[in-house]
Amino acid sequence: MMVAADLMVEIPALRYDEYVTKARSILRDDVFREVYIVDVKDHLLGYLDISDVLRVVDTKSNITVEGFVREAAKVTPDTPLPDVSTAILNARTNSAAVVDEDSTYLGGVLFSEIFPVLLSHRVNHSKVRDAMSHHPVTCSPDDPVNRIYSLIITSGFNSFPVVDGGRVIGIISRKDLLRAGNVRTSLKNRADTTVERVMTTPVITVTADDSLATAGRLMVEHDVSMLPVVDEKKRLVGVIDRHDILGYTQSR
Repeated sequence: MMVAADLMVEIPALRYDEYVTKARSILRDDVFREVYIVDVKDHLLGYLDISDVLRVVDTKSNITVEGFVREAAKVTPDTPLPDVSTAILNARTNSAAVVDEDSTYLGGVLFSEIFPVLLSHRVNHSKVRDAMSHHPVTCSPDDPVNRIYSLIITSGFNSFPVVDGGRVIGIISRKDLLRAGNVRTSLKNRADTTVERVMTTPVITVTADDSLATAGRLMVEHDVSMLPVVDEKKRLVGVIDRHDILGYTQSR
């Protein structure tokens, strides 16, 4: 059976006294949704994610990461992948930190890398309707990004379907806000940059009758963590993400 060490990668780690602006730069430019925080001896203290760095809107800031540290999903190099997945699901994170017996940080395992491996062993006949969330939080293309910023901070969700006339026309995520250079200015000055200007299109969708295997394959192929679920008229009826799929298949 594969273990954490088989899929371990070098996820960036910052010292607890480094600035949040450095974390923001890493999360904006790289594939990671989280960075790990360590002490002077490289012992794991926790992690910081995109939602945390969005709280600091100044381009230059002397705020350190210490005040944003959250408890991380933590595993050892020989932890079996199903147990790594469980740790990530329980923490609702996108990765797990790999540490040795002294809690020294060694690297991390990305949920996006575990997902296709575990999915290939857990294909069943379940449908998207069995695991999806039926009442997603949505936004409209005319909403100001200030509203999305508030939703991300208060809800903990990573992304939101953009709905116009009941139909999904885009997706807006934490990454979209972080990458858009004008968003921080809008947040700081309460300007009126709209969702439509920064949302991601086109949208990959599934139906409630599609299999979980199909939804999982689309997530892997398009490197997305969430899919809107639509009916025959392309109206939004729910959403499904990687955590939903693996959490459901683990419970069967």
